[in-house]
Amino acid sequence: MILYPAIDLKEGRCVRLLRGAMDQATVYNDDPAAQAQLFAQAGFPWLHLVDLDGAIHGRAVNQAAVAAILAAVDVPVQLGGGIRDMAAIERWLAAGIRRVILGTVALRDPDLVRAAGRLHPGRVVVGIDARGGRVAVEGWVETAETTALDLARRFEDAGVAAIIYTDIDRDGALVGVNVEATAELARAVSIPVIASGGVAGIADIHAVKATGVIAGVVVGRALYDGRLAPDEALQALAA
Repeated sequence: MILYPAIDLKEGRCVRLLRGAMDQATVYNDDPAAQAQLFAQAGFPWLHLVDLDGAIHGRAVNQAAVAAILAAVDVPVQLGGGIRDMAAIERWLAAGIRRVILGTVALRDPDLVRAAGRLHPGRVVVGIDARGGRVAVEGWVETAETTALDLARRFEDAGVAAIIYTDIDRDGALVGVNVEATAELARAVSIPVIASGGVAGIADIHAVKATGVIAGVVVGRALYDGRLAPDEALQALAA
């Protein structure tokens, strides 16, 4: 199981939102590249980046911050937020992003996700963000009728590397991972599923690992607030 520290980018700064609300942003670092270096030095094997402004506007907004991060660290980086067409996918992969995360477009244009998966096997991740079990898109502003499981099943055998399942109601709230729903999704599809949203401390890491079916977990506020120590979390996964 892989632990992914999250760097969410808003107006060029590293922030965390509360349940996806853009007006509920806490700034943790004005220098995202420096934050990325701290995570890399702590031993995290991956970084998880989200262009929050890009998710709202449907195009890349925090390119400079992403470029600075790529220049500052050697660990692989996955990026989501505003990646809505093949041209954007190609640009980010060429720029050094290891995996692109496709969220809104996974619902709006699943054929694009399948085409990208075929062209770039192992480098496309589907981001499924759910509120009350229903998929939310456009930076979590809109909620569709489609369920997370229905959307996930559309990408079986599509060549995608993973699904990141985010429980929006728990994201940034430090109330615990929705382990049951995430594990249920992981058991229902053959694609590796990564949990996101709600990590409050080391107990969540142990709970996710204990399922035996969840491939990873994205962690944000718990790391920034000091509720989860990097060395403790990484040791728990290595045990």
